[in-house]
Amino acid sequence: MSQSTLQLDATLAHYLHERSLREPGPCRRLRAAANERDDAHLLSSPEQVQLLALLARLMRVRRVVEVGTYVGYTPLWLSLALGPGARATCIEQDRALAQVARQAWDEAGVGERIELVCEPADRALGDLRHDGRIGPFDLAYIDADKAGQIDHYEGCLDLVRPGGLIAVDNTLWQGRVADPDDTSATTAAIRRFNAYVHGDERVALSLVPIGDGVTLLQKLDPDDP
Repeated sequence: MSQSTLQLDATLAHYLHERSLREPGPCRRLRAAANERDDAHLLSSPEQVQLLALLARLMRVRRVVEVGTYVGYTPLWLSLALGPGARATCIEQDRALAQVARQAWDEAGVGERIELVCEPADRALGDLRHDGRIGPFDLAYIDADKAGQIDHYEGCLDLVRPGGLIAVDNTLWQGRVADPDDTSATTAAIRRFNAYVHGDERVALSLVPIGDGVTLLQKLDPDDP
C-alpha cells in the first residue's frame, strides 16, 4: 500500500503502455502521423484518452463536446469506443487542423458521427447553449488555450447534464504548476484554473496524474441530497 502516487520513469512508462494500452489501429496511425508534426506536443497521451474512453463507456455516453480538437485523436477514439449511436461536436478554430481531423475521421468510417465547428471556442459554446436541437451533453473534453480555460469550463458546465463529466487536459503542465520559479502566463493560467475548480462546489473532482494531468469533474445535481 502507498499514500503517494507512483512516479513513472521511462521503464515503467513502457511497461504501462505494453500491459495497459489497447490503442485502436486508426488512432495509432493518426498518432504516428501527428508525432511527425512540429506541434506534436499538443496531442493528448494515448493512456489518458483510453481512460476517458473507458469512463465514457461506463457512463453510456451518447453526446460529447470537445473544445480544442487538434488533429482529432480524442474524438476518433471516443467514436470508435462508443459506437454508431454516439455523436460528438468538436470545436477547432484552426481550419488546417480541422481538415486533418476530418480526413482521419472519414478514413476510419466515423466521420458522419462527428460535427466539426470551426469557430473560436467562446462563440461556439455560446451558440451551442442556444441550440435546442442537440440537447445536453454527457461528456465534455477541454484541451484548448489555457488563458480561456475557466471560460471554456463554465461554457461546458452549462452544456453538460447533471451527472455528466468534464475532463480538462494539461492541468499538471509537466509539473510546472508546482514550480514557484515558473511565472509564465500559461502556467499562471493553469494554476488559476486549478484553484478555481478546486473551490467549485457545483462539481465533484479528481486531478489524475496521467498524461500531462487531467482533471475530471462531475457536474452535481443540485436536487440531490
